[in-house]
Amino acid sequence: GQGTIGKEMLEQQPDLDAIFIPVGGGGLIAGVAKYVKAIRPECKIIGVEPEESASMLESLKKKERITLDQVGTFADGTAVKKVGELTFDLALQYVDDIVTVSTDEICAAMKDIFNNTRAASEPSGALSVAGIKKYLQQHHDHGFKHVGGILSGANVNFERIRYAAERAELGEKTEALLAVSIPEIPGSFKNFIDMIGKRSITEFNYRFADPSTAVGFAGIQLTGADVEKESIIAKLQEQGFAVVDLSDNEMAKVHIRHMVGGKANHITDERLLRFVFPERPGALMQFLATMESKWNISLFHYRNHGSDYGRVLVGMQVPNDEKNNREFEDFLDRLGYEYADESDNPAFHLFL
Repeated sequence: GQGTIGKEMLEQQPDLDAIFIPVGGGGLIAGVAKYVKAIRPECKIIGVEPEESASMLESLKKKERITLDQVGTFADGTAVKKVGELTFDLALQYVDDIVTVSTDEICAAMKDIFNNTRAASEPSGALSVAGIKKYLQQHHDHGFKHVGGILSGANVNFERIRYAAERAELGEKTEALLAVSIPEIPGSFKNFIDMIGKRSITEFNYRFADPSTAVGFAGIQLTGADVEKESIIAKLQEQGFAVVDLSDNEMAKVHIRHMVGGKANHITDERLLRFVFPERPGALMQFLATMESKWNISLFHYRNHGSDYGRVLVGMQVPNDEKNNREFEDFLDRLGYEYADESDNPAFHLFL
């Protein structure tokens, strides 16, 4: 029955040059390939597998079915340790190529599908779109004029959407994640922001740890993929900032971005403020421009979640005397942003 998908595709687009097909156990690609090769043998059949579950690719390489020790579960619909016997035999005859894609590339494809059709696909279903994007980028001489992809599976479960949204920009190479060392002096954080220019800061996490140097975890929106990222890094390094690229660091993407901070017991006279401001291009820059450098920033947490309002948690060292307290209250009033003083929040004292 799965072969009828190939029949329908050729009826709708008779001159298809290539069809990209998600591969799990191999039933879908085997059925489609057998039909399409009988009707249009010049049409390339290209399978797409997650990098963590590439059982068909490894089997075709060795010309025999192999069993993977373990498989990734993000694209659970194609998480198969060993492909089927009959489907493997058909794949040996009819499949032209296999391309593997990363989790981030799958997430980017899910976003593409949603933006184009407003359909929320499951990760396994988005494999074909991820494969098309990667294959065409890697094979500039492909010669294809018309390609098709099969979006298989059910709709995505709700828990996957949050993860996919978080990782899609990395898969599209529209976000860089950098660890940046900044001199621990008042105003240095704003100098770093000025270096970024008009680019949007998608995330910034920092907690005072060393009296001389601050290390911040920064997310920066890109429009020029890796070329732009390398340009940003070079510019920062020229100005004396030490930079480590974490864009492809799995631990940093999954864990570290949520763990920057901890208790800073040697910090004194710290006030913790939670600010809310309208989220628009350049909003964070404008917010920082209004911040006075008189008080040292000891904590900063911001993440752009695509909502109408940006939310920033800021720690500032304000000497606890009448003059400084009065000046600080005047400063908060002049800011003009909605804020809440969280200095007495038990979560602050327990974890930060």
